[in-house]
Amino acid sequence: MRLKFLLRPGWIALILLAGVFSTVCFTLLAPWQFDRHAETQARNAAIRESMHAPTRPLREVLPDGRSPGADTEWMTVTFRGHYLPRGETLAWQRTVLGEPAFEVLTPFRLDSGATLLVNRGYIRPVEATRAPDYAAPPQGRVTLAARIRSNEQDAEQRPTFRHDGHLWTYAVNSRTVSEGTGIPMRAGYFSLIQGQPGVLSPLPLPRLESGPYFSYAMQWIIFGTMAPLGVVYLTYTEWRRASGSTGSPSGPSTDRYGGRSKRRRMSVAEAIAEDERREQAAHSP
Repeated sequence: MRLKFLLRPGWIALILLAGVFSTVCFTLLAPWQFDRHAETQARNAAIRESMHAPTRPLREVLPDGRSPGADTEWMTVTFRGHYLPRGETLAWQRTVLGEPAFEVLTPFRLDSGATLLVNRGYIRPVEATRAPDYAAPPQGRVTLAARIRSNEQDAEQRPTFRHDGHLWTYAVNSRTVSEGTGIPMRAGYFSLIQGQPGVLSPLPLPRLESGPYFSYAMQWIIFGTMAPLGVVYLTYTEWRRASGSTGSPSGPSTDRYGGRSKRRRMSVAEAIAEDERREQAAHSP
């Protein structure tokens, strides 16, 4: 049986490795990149729609304290109330327009009694890690227009901390700020747009780019396809060698005129088979 060489340990390991690699490519890596591509496309669509959609009251978009979701993120809403400066918190380790920045987060009490976390925009650090002086939020009742945002997630779930006279947070998350300030807040936060009372430098919208995720997914599909095809090619090469159609696998040969022909290079499959034959010969009595 000319395919008996496939039962050797080296060939079994090679086939299993190719099978596992292809399975991971098709079931994990490629779908993961496709999902990221779909998420980016959905975000871009939501941002484009928010640019042209009319501003609506918060109670219509998120009634009864509803949390922000994929269908409401980036929408512009209006609400009325007053700032709570005592709970102001700075988000650090941020990057805005390619440069370091801090984001200023201030709780905002609605006329209904609920409290939101408002992102008043960003400020640039001084001396690398210190917050500069910046304008305080206005006093009294004001009406704001802001974009709905979902809470950021900190994988390490780090709490707020005090530094340089300010309360700091690693992620813009209303629950984290609520725990640090003792002020109960609704889920999500609201990013002020240009011209609103209390706004600093408003955060720009993300660039509408698809990213490389779709091409990465296609690359994983190609890699997952190439692995079994490579095993098939190596198997075919070894089968031809075993059937004697390619001549002696190694060493010089004699041409039709009695001369010595050029030594043929061994394939990968032939090298594996040769190593196994040598190992078997070394252990044979």
